[in-house]
Amino acid sequence: MKKLITLVLIFVTAFTLTACTLKEDINDSTIKIGATLVPHAEILEFAKAELLKKGYTLEIVEFTDYVLPNDALANSELDANFFQHVPYLNSYNEAHDTALVSAGSVHFEPLGIYAGTKSSLSEVSTGDSIAVPNDSSNLARALLLLEANGLITLKSGVGVNATVLDIVSNPLNLEIVEIEAAGIASRLDDVEYAVINGNYALSANVTDKLLVSEATNSVAAVTYANIIAVRSGTEESPAIVALLEVLQSDAVSNFITSEYGISVVPVF
Repeated sequence: MKKLITLVLIFVTAFTLTACTLKEDINDSTIKIGATLVPHAEILEFAKAELLKKGYTLEIVEFTDYVLPNDALANSELDANFFQHVPYLNSYNEAHDTALVSAGSVHFEPLGIYAGTKSSLSEVSTGDSIAVPNDSSNLARALLLLEANGLITLKSGVGVNATVLDIVSNPLNLEIVEIEAAGIASRLDDVEYAVINGNYALSANVTDKLLVSEATNSVAAVTYANIIAVRSGTEESPAIVALLEVLQSDAVSNFITSEYGISVVPVF
């Protein structure tokens, strides 16, 4: 009986220590962070030197999709990631029963309307096609941008939850073509106009085709700021605090502005 009790106590102690380890501060001098390449990994590369002055080495793991960085973070393979906004993070948590949180915001990537086969919005005419992202959050942003430029009217109050079903007026009978966000830039020859995320426009080198973009003081700028995501309980770790101090510094703000212009906007 005593042996059984001892074994139970050992198991409980081990379980408790493991659970605490998953939530305790990140004390290692190396911060392992996942990021998509443009602009996230590039911003992190710039931040490396300043973070080293604070005693931390930044190890950047690059990803090309939007699921694996959160999987890796939730599984403690990363200390943080940098590629997403809070609405996307919330939807991931809900779908995967995880507890990832935002440690802070860094920048906003405005959606823009880009020229396809037509070079100006003044040329828009009946039946023109406009490519938009097909994921729910970016689709809503695209529709709000089209509304802000007088192309459609949405049902009152739908805001960042808008879908194509909420279009109440489309006087030019524009064709809204939903495409996976990462692939829109490659389809500019197939549509008159396209709404593209700033990071994808940068990666595809089509920023010269930008006609108009989301305002930096818009609802979208606040709602869809790109964040540093971490596991709940580690956001106040010295390493994460140091990381945010560098990423929200004047030096990083100046780098973002000079490197990306209006395609990426600091929000701190």
